[in-house]
Formats: sequence, structure tokens, C-alpha cells
Amino acid sequence: MAIREILVVPNPVLKQVSQPVERVDDELRALMDDMLETMYDAPGIGLAAIQIGVPKRVIVMDLGTAEDRQPRYFVNPEILWASDDTLPYEEGCLSIPEYFDEVDRPSRVKLRYLNYQGEQVEEDADGLFAVCIQHEMDHLEGVLFIDHLSRLKREQAVKKVKKLRAA
Repeated sequence: MAIREILVVPNPVLKQVSQPVERVDDELRALMDDMLETMYDAPGIGLAAIQIGVPKRVIVMDLGTAEDRQPRYFVNPEILWASDDTLPYEEGCLSIPEYFDEVDRPSRVKLRYLNYQGEQVEEDADGLFAVCIQHEMDHLEGVLFIDHLSRLKREQAVKKVKKLRAA
């Protein structure tokens, strides 16, 4: 396993649409292991492959604690259904360090994806899980959480990141 570099705005790679994965094999599992280690090191709770420069439809997530890790793997995830009711949540992103803002997303979703073993899974997500999976799935479409904000707030976020990187 290796810790990879996390791309930050305004890197144009983050705006790419990720490609579907053909199959879950040892090479893909090695990528997911690297992603998980990178996410833990950052530290964060979710990471999409595009954030480390790999345009594949792969996400890792862990909503557990440092003492009780609960790693999750999502290959080719898709949302089958989303609730009409929304949940405002203050989001952050490893690709937009030190910037947080509130985003409204559906409070519940039904997902389908392949897991670490390549098995198809369907499950319901709500609360933080629903917010996080939608945030990460946005990355697969080249969408950042700041794209859900006003133009002024987006510009402020990018400016803040550039300033932090220059320091």
C-alpha cells in the first residue's frame, strides 16, 4: 500500500468524468487499498479515485472511528433512487483543504455498486452516509461540492486554497 498525492483545486483533472471499471481484480483492489491509506493519512472520510489522478469510478469511505475502522469500497456506484426531502450538511473535501460550507442533498438514497470482492450490492443510505456517498459520486462526474454553491463562494474557496498552497 502507498500514500498517493491528493489533487487540489484548481487542478483540471478534478473536473474529468471518471470511466466505468471493467472488473474488480487484484490491480483494482491494490488501488482501493492505496486510496484507503491515502484517505486515512489525510485524514478524511471519503475519497474518489479521480482525487488521486485515476479517472475510474471507484470510491473508498470510512465513517467509523480511528479505534473502530469500517472501510467501505464502491466500484461503479449508481444512485437508483433519491428522496425528495433534503439534508443540509456542512461539507469539506480533501481536494479543497480548509474550506467548509453547507450543501443540501437528498437525505436518503438507494445505491447499487460492486464491493471489494466484485459482488453487486444494493443498499439504502441515509444521514452522513447518504451525504458522503453523494459527495464522492459527484467527484466521479467531475463535480466538486463547491459547484453546488454560488459563484462568489466557489471563487473564494479556490482563492483560499491557492493562498494556502503558496504559503
